[in-house]
Amino acid sequence: MPNTMEFNIIEAESTFLHPRKGFAPEKVRFEVRIDPLTGRTGHYSHFGAIKPQRLDLEHYKKPDVKGFCPFCLDKRDVATPKFTADVYPEGRPSRGEATLIPNLFPYDIYSAVMIMADDHVVPLEHLNNKRLYDAFVLGIDFLKKIRMLSPSLPYHLMTWNYMPPSGGGLVHPHQQYFATEYPGNQFIDELAASKRFYLTHGKDYWTSLIEEERHAGKRYVGNVGASHWLIPFVCLGILGDVMCVFPDVYCIEDFKEQHVNDLVAGLLKVFAYYLAEGIMSLNASLLFGPEGQRYFPCHLRISPRTFLNMRDCAPDLNFFQAILGEPVCVAMPEDLCKDARKFF
Repeated sequence: MPNTMEFNIIEAESTFLHPRKGFAPEKVRFEVRIDPLTGRTGHYSHFGAIKPQRLDLEHYKKPDVKGFCPFCLDKRDVATPKFTADVYPEGRPSRGEATLIPNLFPYDIYSAVMIMADDHVVPLEHLNNKRLYDAFVLGIDFLKKIRMLSPSLPYHLMTWNYMPPSGGGLVHPHQQYFATEYPGNQFIDELAASKRFYLTHGKDYWTSLIEEERHAGKRYVGNVGASHWLIPFVCLGILGDVMCVFPDVYCIEDFKEQHVNDLVAGLLKVFAYYLAEGIMSLNASLLFGPEGQRYFPCHLRISPRTFLNMRDCAPDLNFFQAILGEPVCVAMPEDLCKDARKFF
């Protein structure tokens, strides 16, 4: 296959006198990688220095810690909003434990929150097939509904902050679903770069990426039905990312029940890997491009989150990400792939 993308790595090292080794000279390596799609850079350093911190989930069940949670069953009916009749006549659609409500702090005209479970604290191992499937089916149906209600909003997203290090406002498991003209800079950069690649090479980047990574064997984790799971060459999260691509899905209307099944089955494998690694928190996004294009397929990205330590609850984001817009990762994608592949 002709090589239509480049995986560029800039390797370097820093030398200093190490205080724990009698001030002997020490050389420490780091890398800067260039994303083959967008051209953005990512730093790889602090290898092995940051580990996932274990959360005390029982702590979040204590009444004085839990506080007021509108998503819990004893508060939900009176404390959460309802959709207007033109969206959902019943106000709050539900499926199993999943309940969909309008977002009190909306991201766009049609913006929803998915309450994923009845329990306030749900460990990762209890996010089972049933809970995930019901939440995704209900959420995808919402995105398809608002596509009909407001076709001028071209981009459709699911976003998810799970457990406190992720930045979620509530421990109670929930996702966000919304349609928008402004899906975020990463989304827009990937969309524009995907179009350029398509116009240059006559095929979409993501299908080429799957072929390239399967052939190389370094970062391709495995496939589940129509979904392909891999480790990005440039990860956005400090502990590395897992990405899932659906090469036959280009817009929300293409996403069928079997895709939901494949997504859930793959997520359960990723969660098994996370549990083995001690990862207890994550950010995730599922992105759908606009109708009528064939260069930007649906894809999911998952980034583990953690505190740097439990003494200060120091966040895992710093000036690099917050100010410079530069991802920093402490684990090599190729090593992550070897570990994650065992669960596929």
